[in-house]
Amino acid sequence: MFKHLYKNKDLNFGLHRIIDMMKEKLDAFARLLDIMDELREKCPWDKEQTLESLRKLTIEETYELADAILNNDLNGIKKELGDLMLHIVFYAKIGSEKGAFDMADVLNSINEKLIYRHPHVFGKIDVANAREVEQNWETLKLKEKGGNTRVLEGVPAAMPSMVKANRIQEKASGVGFDWEYKEQVWDKVKEEINELSVEIENVDKDKIEGEFGDLFFAMVNAARLYGIDPEAALERTNLKFIKRFNYLESQTLQKGLDLKKMSLAEMDVIWDEAKRLERI
Repeated sequence: MFKHLYKNKDLNFGLHRIIDMMKEKLDAFARLLDIMDELREKCPWDKEQTLESLRKLTIEETYELADAILNNDLNGIKKELGDLMLHIVFYAKIGSEKGAFDMADVLNSINEKLIYRHPHVFGKIDVANAREVEQNWETLKLKEKGGNTRVLEGVPAAMPSMVKANRIQEKASGVGFDWEYKEQVWDKVKEEINELSVEIENVDKDKIEGEFGDLFFAMVNAARLYGIDPEAALERTNLKFIKRFNYLESQTLQKGLDLKKMSLAEMDVIWDEAKRLERI
């Protein structure tokens, strides 16, 4: 009997804790909305902002979030998510002023979309794996728009080329246009390398550019098939190169040397030293 009472007490405590946590989150969000209202009314800079003026700032904040994620900086991620949340609230505030939409409309829209596009969670559809979820997502997305929208129409034109290539391939794969086995992609990569080699020998700059593009596209596809984010992979290499080059530069300065006057062989010695230090 007493054991049963203790169990009920623990359950009630857990429910109260969940309710308190939810209230804390809702109160924090309500506070942000109130702050936004006050800023829009009283701050000269905030009063001047438009959807268009915020756009470039939102892009900048998104890249700062991406940097924090790559650096596994959890505190930085928290900060940058807050900055992006401010932008979302700001856009919604401007939307409400125009009589177009408000924050409730934004949240209700995404809530309805998530429920509709996850019938395996909120409906009676069965899926075997994440791949089927992606395929269902693209199919349902087309149905939402009356079935008249083309598969690739939703890819933003302004998206960076590598990210765009990856998204194009994901969308095409979502409707079944993909290799049967991921290993098949390497034949395509080799084909593109051979075609690039031919155009390099022909010294045709326009065709060389085209073949480089085809090769990059094939490599992005290969990364996708092996579960690798090509943008993250390339940025990882960028950061590695920057770290090694900064080491090379600092070592030459300490030794009173000039990079421009050093041979490649001399630079390689310090470069290899930087690589060895990474493994320690």
